[in-house]
Amino acid sequence: MSEKTPGKGWKERFPPERAYKRRADAPSPAIEQDRAAGGRHRRNVELGDGQHACGSMTLRLYRRTRRIRAYLRWSFEGKTQEKYVCEVEFDARGKNLTEAWRQARLKGLLADEVLPPGSKASSVEVRASMRGNRGKDTRPELMLRSLLHRRGLRYRVDARPIADVRRRADVVFPGNRVAVFVDGCFWHGCPEHHRPATKNADFWREKIDGNKSRDVETTRTLTDAGWTVIRVWEHDDVEQAATQIEETVRRTRL
Repeated sequence: MSEKTPGKGWKERFPPERAYKRRADAPSPAIEQDRAAGGRHRRNVELGDGQHACGSMTLRLYRRTRRIRAYLRWSFEGKTQEKYVCEVEFDARGKNLTEAWRQARLKGLLADEVLPPGSKASSVEVRASMRGNRGKDTRPELMLRSLLHRRGLRYRVDARPIADVRRRADVVFPGNRVAVFVDGCFWHGCPEHHRPATKNADFWREKIDGNKSRDVETTRTLTDAGWTVIRVWEHDDVEQAATQIEETVRRTRL
């Protein structure tokens, strides 16, 4: 079926569900919204007095008119607020979300994030990446741990594989001697997504290079001690990563 283009409307048929409903295998709602908006830093709703809220976009089908409407939603003082943005007319939900975020920005419903005084980040994009890569309990880690738990695997979290070696893994299977690291793209220098900073470039280059060297040393130390090390990038498919880990853990039980 050819994709609809905006402006033609829905006349003879209802929009397909894929135009407004989330797929069962879709990424998490936060990741989906970030992708459509162009990053979390582009989802800011201005509340006044210098305050902002992180917004999300909701798509609703109005069956009587056969129209899909987009609403910007955010939380303020514990209550959910929303504002109508526009109608969207693509056959794909992702494109409809992207168009809704674009229209919200054109209508002045969103506020651009600015770097706070003293920030070492070179841009708001870099700062968003830095803030999104916490030391532990990141979103990719939580998703991966949830999948592993549902598959019947039990593990330790943020633990030292070797007690007297000061290196911690994100997920540890002590009985199987399997250590899993979920590496953030910014802090660990992902070859696909890491973008070198332009502000304080020497500082950040040294920092990231040090992290990469430490990763190599950690992997070598654990491997030499008889551990199996699995490294997962935050952008990797979490289902595939869980399958790799599950197969490795069950194989080491033999």
